[in-house]
Amino acid sequence: MKPTLLVLAAGMGSRYGGVKQIDAVGAHGETLLDYSIFDAVKCGFGKVVFIIRRDIEADFRERLFDRVARNIDATYVFQSRESLLTDEEISRSVQRTKPWGTVHAILCARDEINEPFCVINSDDFYGRTSYEIMGKYLASIEPGSTDHAMVGYKLCNTMSPMGSVSRGVCIVNDGFLVSMRENTKIEFAPDGKIVSHLPEGDAILSGDETVSMNFFGFTPVAFDSFGKFFQDFIKANVDTPKGESLLPSAASDIVTSGQGRIRVFSTPEKWFGMTYKEDKEVVHQNLSQKTATGYYPEKLWAKD
Repeated sequence: MKPTLLVLAAGMGSRYGGVKQIDAVGAHGETLLDYSIFDAVKCGFGKVVFIIRRDIEADFRERLFDRVARNIDATYVFQSRESLLTDEEISRSVQRTKPWGTVHAILCARDEINEPFCVINSDDFYGRTSYEIMGKYLASIEPGSTDHAMVGYKLCNTMSPMGSVSRGVCIVNDGFLVSMRENTKIEFAPDGKIVSHLPEGDAILSGDETVSMNFFGFTPVAFDSFGKFFQDFIKANVDTPKGESLLPSAASDIVTSGQGRIRVFSTPEKWFGMTYKEDKEVVHQNLSQKTATGYYPEKLWAKD
């Protein structure tokens, strides 16, 4: 059974200043997602499911989806503030302007997925090795397995010179995740050290920490865990205008609550992505170099 690629592409892009999911970075108008999906297809994934906002549907189809759908089985679902909420919850959250985070997004795609699947962000370049590792693992397990997976990166390979990043800092033992904490603001200090700004105070990090880049592999069993996690979140946060139910926290909860295990695979790949507007040129240069060396073909898709 070929695994599915689930793409989180409904973000608001507040730091980037635009709809980065469909911003062109390739020589022929390709988006960063074109390259991610190309790598996934090359590594054995058989289907892609996008989670998007309804207001970007027309541009999304024109700039990305229709091209991708000619080359791989593809579909998309919508995420909105109202998705999966009761009428009472919708009424209580009327002041909120955005959806409820990455766990909410994944649950919006539940009806489209019946096989092991990999979750990725739309604005991150993960590297082909990571897709190869995850694709091979997901193809080897049964849909009912409670052994999920994550490809972990070295923190130093995921930093941006343009500003702070959000990373799930992991504790790993014997190849399995023990716990993971979302550090929402990690950045370089003026002296070059890596600092994480936490509620209890700043912490200096070495750069060798294993971090999550939201590159997870799950079986459909995880949907039940995510559903309970999200309902607990909504009960506590339905009145908050900015709270988000985040995937690293929900994944960690699967482990700490005894609902399953998460294998942690390491990758040598170096991340780059489009967190900030200034990142676009860096992404373009990196992809141009990879194309020049033959890593990617000049024409990415056979059916364009």
